[in-house]
Amino acid sequence: MTYAPTNPVDVPPYQLQHLFSTVGDASEDAQIRCAQAFGSEIYVGCSNGELIRFALQAEDPNKVSPPILSRQTVPNEKSVDEIILVPCLGRAFILSDRVLYFYTLPSLDPVSLNIVKPIRHVVTLAVDHRDLQRPPILPNTPSTALEPVNFCIIKRTGIAMYVMRERMSFLKEIPLPQGANLARRLGHHLCIADKEFYSMVDLEAASLFPVVAISQAPDSDILINPSITVVGENEFLILSWTGTGTIGLFLTAEGDPVRGTLEWPSHPVAVCLDYPYITTLLPNGTIEIHSIETQAIVQVIGADNSSDPTTPTGQQDQQQRSRINLVSSCSGYLVPSVQRSEKMRSTQVRLLRAQEPMSPT
Repeated sequence: MTYAPTNPVDVPPYQLQHLFSTVGDASEDAQIRCAQAFGSEIYVGCSNGELIRFALQAEDPNKVSPPILSRQTVPNEKSVDEIILVPCLGRAFILSDRVLYFYTLPSLDPVSLNIVKPIRHVVTLAVDHRDLQRPPILPNTPSTALEPVNFCIIKRTGIAMYVMRERMSFLKEIPLPQGANLARRLGHHLCIADKEFYSMVDLEAASLFPVVAISQAPDSDILINPSITVVGENEFLILSWTGTGTIGLFLTAEGDPVRGTLEWPSHPVAVCLDYPYITTLLPNGTIEIHSIETQAIVQVIGADNSSDPTTPTGQQDQQQRSRINLVSSCSGYLVPSVQRSEKMRSTQVRLLRAQEPMSPT
């Protein structure tokens, strides 16, 4: 089950395009855990700890697997949980088994331990969204010209605040007794989710207040995965399960509601922002695209398989779903156009003879 578009557009904003099927000659037991994209390259994190950097080639978009530019394994050889690209610093933040490692962009080489050391005991992290949207650094940019990037490390009972240029500096730690398993940062505001509630944190005032329950269903034993998406300069989108469906609430950093609400028949697996659209992946593999401005569904991409539409995220075996996640890239990326290759063909063109110039009379 899915909702039909309530205000379909003449030209759908999105189309699906297959990029590749395998991760090179990685172990058969290795599975893709996360991915990110930058420019014409895709960075993939695997369950065996491998980091693989692919190049997308426009001249041959139908290859089973694109060329591998580099590959290495994180030091702990554990599953790669998350990849966050920070182009304005030329860095990639790699989270693996609660350890945060730092790599260079675009080469994906480890940053020297003499410059920055890994951070341990990380539950999750949040890089300031404003910094993620800044343009990439130019080649050979001196370290003294780098603008600082601010980020938070969520630990079991605290929020550790850091700033990074070439090197990293610890700023302070804010107590967080209840902990959090998800966080998104926007300036000095932090939206977090613990086991029960979404909360807003003012990092300057070190204050916190809860805003909405992750699940509004009374006496529900179903585990609901929280979702937080930065929408604008002072706006977050959070998802709340009602027992029969999920609603999306647009809130300011002060916790005030703005716009209308979004609705889904089941709890989304993933949410991505590409203004002015919100794209969500549902448990049955359906992809729904809403307009942020009108909150209407403008496009639905059908599922590859069927499943129980009311089962919340985390209750289905991901191996049985062909679509297991959606990932947004703040800096955008380039992909070859298969349709262009299919539709472009050589054709004969008749040339016209040049007309003889008229003689003057």
